Amino acid sequence: MLTDPPNRARRGAWRALVVATAAGALLAGCSPKPPPPPPVAKNVTLTAAQRQHIRLYTVAAGAFSRAVEATGVVDFDNDQATSVLAPFSGPVSQVLVQPGQHVAKGQQLALVASPDFAAAVTAYQKALATAATTRRIADADKDIAAHNGISQREALQAETDAANAAADRDAALQALVSLDVDPQTVRDIQQGRPVPRIAGVIRAPIAGTVAEKLITPGQLLQAGTTPAFTVADLSRVWVMAQVSDADLEAVHVGDAAEVLSSATARDFTGVVDNVSALVNPDTRSVVARVVVSNPGDLLKKQMYVRVRIHSARPTTGLLAPTSAMLRDDENLSFVYVALPDGSFARRHVTLGDRTGDQYAIAEGLKAGDQVVVDGALFLQFMESQ
Repeated sequence: MLTDPPNRARRGAWRALVVATAAGALLAGCSPKPPPPPPVAKNVTLTAAQRQHIRLYTVAAGAFSRAVEATGVVDFDNDQATSVLAPFSGPVSQVLVQPGQHVAKGQQLALVASPDFAAAVTAYQKALATAATTRRIADADKDIAAHNGISQREALQAETDAANAAADRDAALQALVSLDVDPQTVRDIQQGRPVPRIAGVIRAPIAGTVAEKLITPGQLLQAGTTPAFTVADLSRVWVMAQVSDADLEAVHVGDAAEVLSSATARDFTGVVDNVSALVNPDTRSVVARVVVSNPGDLLKKQMYVRVRIHSARPTTGLLAPTSAMLRDDENLSFVYVALPDGSFARRHVTLGDRTGDQYAIAEGLKAGDQVVVDGALFLQFMESQ
């Protein structure tokens, strides 16, 4: 039986359409469902009774002082600290003080069996005797010359020798003084009394605390080069605060500062007395030096501290109470703003410096906005329902 070619073509086209439709439905059933749209934040609406427990604050611009937070390291006040160098060479025979010990100016710190010390004493004894002898000769020659016993030239030469000997004597005395020889020893030499063998003495050049002991008994010292001790007055220290370039504009000499340390139970006050002209190439920060009173010597060198510098120059910006600030699940700050229709909307804000019980608002609010300062937690609860 013969089939009509046109009818056969129409049936083929129909079967192809049915197959394509079924395949499309199958693929549609296997593809993932599109994600649901994010929930739209809804404003909070309260009843008249509930609104009676809500207090609002109108955001406005105000003047405030910036508080710059920084980290810092404690250092000696170098105007009140000194490195004690050995004034003479020789081995250390005895160390008389320990780190942390308070010493007076001129107090003995260590004894040194120094040939330099003995040589200086001997040189002064010789210079003293020579000066006395040449003076007597000069006086005698002057008298003889007056009676024509010697020429005037010989008398003048004797006077010159006496003057030179006196200069040598004074130089030898200054050498003893520079070595911190005990004044009683100097008087004994001047009066011709015998001087027992004495050791060289390293003395404290200032009153303060022995911060470092750098020598031990038996150690050989080199005059003028070997550091022996560090003595510092620790009643005042320096704190080297690392100020970021973003905060540098707010820090100036004379600004008040607070120093906080986890190692002590109290805070310390100070004043910025220098702002470095150089940027640290590693941290990209600038050092602000804070002079801090240190009662009890609680702040130690190399101690890490936190520094809060209060800028003396006022800044103007939008202010909002701290009681209006809340945190969301991502720890971002937000407030509730009253809208014209009577509802309340959540609005994220960027906080600036804190001054007292207010925050400077960098972003998120504008002057005239009304934020909730009392009842914000209740609004957050209502929003979650």
